[in-house]
Amino acid sequence: MGLKIRLARGGSKKRPYYHVVVADVRSPRDGRFIERLGYWNPMLAKDDAARVDLNQERIQHWLDHGALPTDRVARFMAEAGMMTRDARSNPNKGEPGKKAQERAAEKKQKEEDAAAAAAEAAAAPAEAPAEEAAAE
Repeated sequence: MGLKIRLARGGSKKRPYYHVVVADVRSPRDGRFIERLGYWNPMLAKDDAARVDLNQERIQHWLDHGALPTDRVARFMAEAGMMTRDARSNPNKGEPGKKAQERAAEKKQKEEDAAAAAAEAAAAPAEAPAEEAAAE
């Protein structure tokens, strides 16, 4: 029997509230669980002490019995000093998609072409009066 320490959603619509529970991996998210180990209220400010509460003794008990925490619960446990967790980094997450990059490249090319045409147009009239003066 695989055990997970995970979140079970409670609360009303648009007002989430989560219980940290240990459950069989086959049971549904908000369904049957073995034991409630704490809670997480994402509606509170991040620096609020009542935002996350974990029963560390019972969590350690279930970890010793083979339960694995989900990523979000592992974050809470790392913040509480119960375990170490490697920081995850996705440097490509903030980059625009392929189509947006193509549009940006086209826009940049048009701006460069317009700037070159403007510079050429500005240089041409400056030469024209000098030629006219030489012709007279």
